Amino acid sequence: MAQNWVVLPILLLLLLPQCHGGSPQIHPTDLAALRQIKNSLTDLSSAAQFFSTWDFSSPDPCSSFAGLTCSDSRVTILTLGTGLSDSPGLAGSLSPAISHLSALTQLILFAGIVTGPIPPDLAALRRLRVISLTNNRLTGPIPPELLRLPDLHTLDLSRNRLSGAVPAPLAAAPRLKILVLAGNRISGQFPGDLPPDLIHLDLSGNILSGELPTTLPPALRYLSAASNRLWGPLSWSLDPLSDLAYVDLSMNEFSGPVPGSLLRPGVATLLLQRNNLSGGIPASAPWPAVEGSTVDLSHNFLSGEVGAALAGVETLFLNNNRLSGGVATEYVESVVVGTMKTLYLQHNYLTGFPLEVGSALPDAAAVCVSYNCMAAPPLGLAACPVSAGDQLSRPAYQCAGFHNSLD
Repeated sequence: MAQNWVVLPILLLLLLPQCHGGSPQIHPTDLAALRQIKNSLTDLSSAAQFFSTWDFSSPDPCSSFAGLTCSDSRVTILTLGTGLSDSPGLAGSLSPAISHLSALTQLILFAGIVTGPIPPDLAALRRLRVISLTNNRLTGPIPPELLRLPDLHTLDLSRNRLSGAVPAPLAAAPRLKILVLAGNRISGQFPGDLPPDLIHLDLSGNILSGELPTTLPPALRYLSAASNRLWGPLSWSLDPLSDLAYVDLSMNEFSGPVPGSLLRPGVATLLLQRNNLSGGIPASAPWPAVEGSTVDLSHNFLSGEVGAALAGVETLFLNNNRLSGGVATEYVESVVVGTMKTLYLQHNYLTGFPLEVGSALPDAAAVCVSYNCMAAPPLGLAACPVSAGDQLSRPAYQCAGFHNSLD
């Protein structure tokens, strides 16, 4: 019996090195994949080296390698690069060996100059929920295989050099909620078959063309497709979207009226500038004060008087349109009490602004009404941007010609 008590400690001592000794606390397949990943990338700066901690003689890479999170000896999160503002990031290419990290749920690449295609092999990572490969120089098409990942929640490939069309059908990724493809060279039509539960869609800064689809995901809260070549009316697609809070469709070729459904306090940011929108500002009761709100309808072809609907907006740009007549007194009242901080009305055909000449506005307010058709403009140029020019009023012949054209 005593011999058994002697043998047991010896067995424990033999087992301990296998649990806590020099062998890596990571699955061999993952360790081999990490070697290939490191071999395909390099630090751009000797001063801030991300890979300096990737020592493959380390007994436990899961705890010593920068950018790794593990569970049960498998890599679950891989973050490549430091993400620090003073770090130039990584160079090289993405290794297909990433697909060997079979437990991976998040793949993140911070800003750098990584080139080459996105490996289609990533579609083998069936647990992947987040793919964020931003601000690099990745090229080629977006692998459509990625949309078949069953748990994909976030796909952010913004600010690269990706080309081709948006893969279809996007609805093949039923759990996708965040899709960001901004700042690439993506062409073709605006995608029509979007995931039903999508809440964040950013396709800005590409070369997409055509009209918005007739239906968009009903839960959409953030929509940006600025700086493309999109055209057509806005009402059909946007009217039913009651959860929208941020809309940026600026710098396109949209036409027709501004949808009245967008002029509500829930849409705290509405950017529709530099399109071909026409008609008047939709009539409605004035907004309640919405802190931080911005509405930009500038550089369009809006006409008619400036009704009180947008008086509760903090920053309002209506400049460079064809607005005429007067401005509702609610705007001046909003500026005086500090609700509205910026009001740009320059370069229209307005004939009145409800403020007496010489009246003071809060120092923090920026109100510009230059280059209109007012006989005695109540404000000077001090609060106007440089782009407004140095003329306080329009030439009389322009005002006469415009108002004659309305008769």
